[in-house]
Amino acid sequence: MIDTFNIVDLFFRTAKRNPDKTAIIFKESKISFADLERQVMDSAHYFLRKGIDKGDRVLILVPMSIDLYRIVLALFKIGATAVFLDEWVSKKRMEECCRIVNCKAMIGVFKARIFSFFSSELRKIPIKLGVEYSGNIGDINKIFTVTKKNDTALITFTTGSTGSPKAAKRTNEFLHHQFLALIEKIRPVEDDIDMPVLPIVLLINLATGTTSVIADFKSGKPNSLQPKKIIQQIKQHSVNRMTASPFFIKEISKYIISKKLLVRNMRNIFTGGAPVFPNEAEIYVKAFPDAKVEIVYGSTEAEPISSINAKELIKEKNNIQGNGLMVGKADKNVEVKIIKIIDKSIYIRSEQELLSIELPFNEIGEIIVSGSHVLYEYFNNSEALKRNKIFIGSTCWHRTGDSGSLDENGMLYLTGRCSTLINNYGKILSPFIYENYFQGIDGVEMGTIIMLKEKVTAIIELKEKLKSTSVKNIIRLYDDQIKEIIFIEKIPRDPRHNSKIDYDKLLKKFI
Repeated sequence: MIDTFNIVDLFFRTAKRNPDKTAIIFKESKISFADLERQVMDSAHYFLRKGIDKGDRVLILVPMSIDLYRIVLALFKIGATAVFLDEWVSKKRMEECCRIVNCKAMIGVFKARIFSFFSSELRKIPIKLGVEYSGNIGDINKIFTVTKKNDTALITFTTGSTGSPKAAKRTNEFLHHQFLALIEKIRPVEDDIDMPVLPIVLLINLATGTTSVIADFKSGKPNSLQPKKIIQQIKQHSVNRMTASPFFIKEISKYIISKKLLVRNMRNIFTGGAPVFPNEAEIYVKAFPDAKVEIVYGSTEAEPISSINAKELIKEKNNIQGNGLMVGKADKNVEVKIIKIIDKSIYIRSEQELLSIELPFNEIGEIIVSGSHVLYEYFNNSEALKRNKIFIGSTCWHRTGDSGSLDENGMLYLTGRCSTLINNYGKILSPFIYENYFQGIDGVEMGTIIMLKEKVTAIIELKEKLKSTSVKNIIRLYDDQIKEIIFIEKIPRDPRHNSKIDYDKLLKKFI
């Protein structure tokens, strides 16, 4: 049992316990826990000398690297708040985010510092530093900061390109409970060598003593992924665990299958951030037959909510047309309910009132979740708080915005975003369920349905253009709700994981 809520304390304990063990491998470089500890302390002194202090918000524009985690741990050490923006975020969106958090300092790579000259919001930040640092460890007690459970350690922004950005305020206590939940899910062991493409997982690895190998690709540019490079890293460093987005796992799996490769060391694969349908799960299992593949369902505000083994999901291949996509039973640290879909803020004062909007088993509604690792608040965004949270006393229920249902056995099913459900003359259609079916048609890469000119329209991206006629015939036989079929070159994906359909961008193509 972890007896501290402070991430950096856990890291220092690990460094004392395993000083010579490799902490991070990044391209041709590697660093031990002891050397990283020393560099963290050096950086902490440097940041203090430059004017960064406890409680200051610091924007970090550094890609996944040894430098990134040295900087983050040093900021935690002095009690500062690390602020992260996604690499893919636009200049306009970045400036909106900066206005919300009002950072005192920025730490960035050279390109980021050059870019700051062209951004009015970045120019306002008083302190600007590069990733380099200078100085030696002084008196450790001078930078010993007493952090409290409700002190903010991290601020990250949820996915989205419209509306006011939602800054997730991650306190030390929240991170503590999230770590406990994820550690229980991942179950790291001493000899694990992980390839964590999800940044938060590398922090967990530093806290638990697991060696991390940073994948050689730019997460902000998913199409830059070269599976051959990743396979070489996996073999060279004997990687036996991966934690990555479905896009990453799928592309690596497809490469392994196409080249008829054997990757024997892999024991565990964890993926999350986007839905995984049975057809895709089959690809994972075929590529990594000896690995336990776990698919995690969650969100920025609540991770994990539930999980399911890939082999269990595959068994449900023919049942998704009923309840939806099976995503497993709720994590033991959270409680899940299904409520009526209400497109406005919900004000409830008692459990009895909540019960009045709760739906029975097997009925589709909005998924809400509460628990110790469910985000309690956003930074400087009262409207997002009203729209996405339900408070009953000290209990916070997070509205996921996802639609789904629970069965009598506690199994959770997903039917897509509430906002994407289609009311077709009184019949509610879930594009999500159609997406699973389309993915299983020979020649289809991805597909969905949208309402165009009051007609349910299938939008299809093909793997093979020559199969358009056969695909069209199959779809017409499948469901008479579909009145039109349109083939497009590329269906827009979410910029974070390149896995989920970006419905807003898709609809704009037809406006």
